[in-house]
Amino acid sequence: MTTTRTLAPSPVTAPVPPGLNLLRLKLRLMAAVSTDWAFGSAWRLFTTPRRLPEKHWEAPALAEARQFFVPMPAGNVAAYEWNAAGTRTVLLVHGWEHRASFWGVLARELAAAGLRVVALDGPAHGASYGHRLTLPAYARAVQAVADALGDVYGVVAHSLGGAATVGVPVRFNEGAGGQLPRLVLLAVPGSTVAVARRFADMLQLPPAVEARMNRYIREQHGRDAESFNLTRAGHRFPADQALLLHDDQDASIPFEEAREIAASWPGLDFRATSGLGHNQIMRDPAVLARIVAFLAE
Repeated sequence: MTTTRTLAPSPVTAPVPPGLNLLRLKLRLMAAVSTDWAFGSAWRLFTTPRRLPEKHWEAPALAEARQFFVPMPAGNVAAYEWNAAGTRTVLLVHGWEHRASFWGVLARELAAAGLRVVALDGPAHGASYGHRLTLPAYARAVQAVADALGDVYGVVAHSLGGAATVGVPVRFNEGAGGQLPRLVLLAVPGSTVAVARRFADMLQLPPAVEARMNRYIREQHGRDAESFNLTRAGHRFPADQALLLHDDQDASIPFEEAREIAASWPGLDFRATSGLGHNQIMRDPAVLARIVAFLAE
């Protein structure tokens, strides 16, 4: 009897944008002349977010909020408040190339549940100061807003916002023992080093340039890049209860990193979603209901 085997189709490789190929070539040529030269160019790319066009739903979301500014030495951090009369304060921390307005759906849900909601624009995002952003600089901005708010009951952080809040970390409620009652993490990276490696792989950076990036972090901040990893720092974060949600089809932050965070963090409530990807998880009705229930209980 002849057995017919059905062959799986070969994976289709997406074409590389011409601009990316040109950038790769430029960096390779720079690296051939000077590792530091190539590093400087790559680091500017790594720390410069794009200013994405405003989506139609952003302005209505912010129209319901009161805008205020928190001063910092480098400039002002823009923040927005919904339901000022709420009994507990929840701070929302967005991800890379997002802004406070991206939280509009969740902000409405939390405000309707009786919570005071505050979201900030990170440096180089939205209406805040600057053109470039590093993880420690983001954490300093979140810290400034948290200090201005006083007592913070809960934090919801997405992607880079979670790495800044927990990996650096930000200190909450230091006048009341330093504990944060509730923490929600959405689609956060387990390893900030892996984020940098994915960036290096995309640009096909030589290993010497990637190593120079890691050395620069150590020189600037007095700590290794690995020390910011949530798989190392997460379990030490002083949250009474912490919830992690991550989608198994997240194309930006591999799902396996969420598993690693959960394995390293005893007591963390890890819930997987499916089919939402990296950004839709912020607006999915079932996810929002779970977050509201967790923060409003």
